[in-house]
Amino acid sequence: MSLEMGEVHNPDKVVVDQDILNTNNINNDTAEMGSERGCSRFKRICVFGGSSSGKKDCYQDAAVDLGKELVSRKVDLVYGGGSIGLMGLVSQAVHQGGGYVIGIIPTSLIGKEITGETVGELKVVTGMHQRKAEMSHQSDAFIALPGGYGTMEELLEVISWAQLGIHNKPVGLLNVDGYYNSLLDFIDKAVDDGFIKPYQRQIIISSPDPKDLLQKLEEHVPVQDGAVAKLRWEIQHAGYNSSLLVEIGR
Repeated sequence: MSLEMGEVHNPDKVVVDQDILNTNNINNDTAEMGSERGCSRFKRICVFGGSSSGKKDCYQDAAVDLGKELVSRKVDLVYGGGSIGLMGLVSQAVHQGGGYVIGIIPTSLIGKEITGETVGELKVVTGMHQRKAEMSHQSDAFIALPGGYGTMEELLEVISWAQLGIHNKPVGLLNVDGYYNSLLDFIDKAVDDGFIKPYQRQIIISSPDPKDLLQKLEEHVPVQDGAVAKLRWEIQHAGYNSSLLVEIGR
């Protein structure tokens, strides 16, 4: 295991360059990566998941199966750095299969989410915002396993970033045993009642099966509002360190 303290970004106000939000560039770069690798358009996928294993064996099985499927496609894993729960299971499955694993964890959570020996590379960052920005920067797509508040927060934030045009990386739900049915029903209700635009519903891709979900992510073509994709973000409007926004959009 290698341990690295992440860089503390400059908090000075900076306008994020519009090129970083250019979704066509992201698409082209990702497609070229997949062609070079031969197995997937993605080099790395970020997986969110619970620091608990859940009460059903199917949740644990899904985490292991997802890890194995990433290995079979030669896709590296980016995750929250924990060694317990579903996070630990998916990271161990990728590592044991010979895949590359990088965990991103803030210093405040090291004692809570790491017990025993972690696998792969571990990068320590200063806080939660930097953790999420770094995970996004390192990844070409996102998948959420079942989880609790933390998983929901990470998932909904990357969905919001996609809605706002900050990135156009695919977002997948591994809907094991219908775990995310209620969330999907809520989102459909928000579409019906006019709070989410119908095309924005397509940001979320779901499947109960890891192999099927990954294939759907491979085939996904994002639909963006042209006006949103051209927004220029400033620190006082976005509420994040501007350097982190640069990292998110890459």
